[in-house]
Amino acid sequence: MNNINNKEINNHIENICFKAHNASKALAHASTHSKNEALEIIATYLKKDKKEILEANIIDMSMAKKNNVSQSLLDRLFLDKNRIDNMIDSIHNIISLEDPIGSEIKRWKPTNGIDISQTRVPIGVIGIIYESRPNVTADASALALKSGNSIILRGGSESFYSSSAIVTSIKNGLKESKISEDCVHMVNTINRDAVGLLLNMHKYVNLIIPRGGKTLIERVQIESKIPVLSHLDGLCHTYIDVDANKDMSLNIVLNAKMRRTGICGATETVLCHKDVINTILPDIINKLLEQGCEIRGDKSIQALNKNIKNATIEDWQTEYLDKILSIKTVKNVSDAVMHIEKFGSNHTDAIITDNKNTAEIFLKEVNSAIVLHNASTQYADGGEFGMGAEMGIATGKLHARGPVGLEQLTTYKYQLRGNGQVRP
Repeated sequence: MNNINNKEINNHIENICFKAHNASKALAHASTHSKNEALEIIATYLKKDKKEILEANIIDMSMAKKNNVSQSLLDRLFLDKNRIDNMIDSIHNIISLEDPIGSEIKRWKPTNGIDISQTRVPIGVIGIIYESRPNVTADASALALKSGNSIILRGGSESFYSSSAIVTSIKNGLKESKISEDCVHMVNTINRDAVGLLLNMHKYVNLIIPRGGKTLIERVQIESKIPVLSHLDGLCHTYIDVDANKDMSLNIVLNAKMRRTGICGATETVLCHKDVINTILPDIINKLLEQGCEIRGDKSIQALNKNIKNATIEDWQTEYLDKILSIKTVKNVSDAVMHIEKFGSNHTDAIITDNKNTAEIFLKEVNSAIVLHNASTQYADGGEFGMGAEMGIATGKLHARGPVGLEQLTTYKYQLRGNGQVRP
């Protein structure tokens, strides 16, 4: 559907949103058993269709390489048998989680004698707009279904064929279940006009989740007539404190930067206490350089190794998503917090220290969705939080924050049970 005209695109978008809206009404009241059964069948289809999904991914990878996309994007786009198995494992993890729908958040009885309960309900129809990562297609669909929501998927052009193959497996699975296949739809065009049309479907869609770069997020926030739950860029920091353990610092920084450089939880800036520059940093820098990481630092950091480039203010503001790391000297934990407040993206930040009081200052004062003590920023992941998977990492303060899992994909209503009360 990549050569269709605007009228056809509009009809396509409105049609899938209408179908998803209607299907969401029944899904909202589906039993946990029915939802889990549907997810089991979907997992089976993903396993059975592994060959077709990998063939589709080869097409996407080939086109991406011809378009000279970055290595980090290629890493996010790439699928192999292990990554498909990980998608299937995520679905099984979601199946094992408690169904949030219908659970009671709070219950009380005020002086008027009416019994009031606050109960979780689905949001309705969720539209997710994401770039390059085909695994999001499976994760987002499974989370939406388990939480009682229909979903409209608009993946990036780079992953079009991979995502299409995954959606085909999902819909074939739903056909054999008690859940309508109209609960999952994909925007079947890479035409950018489709995004604008989706953002105006407030009659049918209840929430938009954009997951991608700044340009995408800004466009969605400006154009959307639907509430937006943003997944912003991950300009993550790791602060090495004066009381940090040397070996722990080495292991954490290497993992936080190099495990996967193209994910939003990768550390982009290391902040180092001035008193441990010459004791802790040299080994870290040598290991990073050995692994092909480019390092940019201030004057104190540059003095440690001739291969370190000069860092500019732009580096403190950059999410590299690549084998590049900036390192800055700070005076103390307060100085580190100030830097993060000025340049961070409120995503994920970590402190390495054996001083519990300093750690608590950092945990309390850093205003990010995820703050860690003595652990890698790459733990910024819903699966690692025990959520099965995630829609993304929300960096705002409404309606959810941090990894968006099952519970974050619900809203609530109040149910009042009286025995004849009338208000005086």
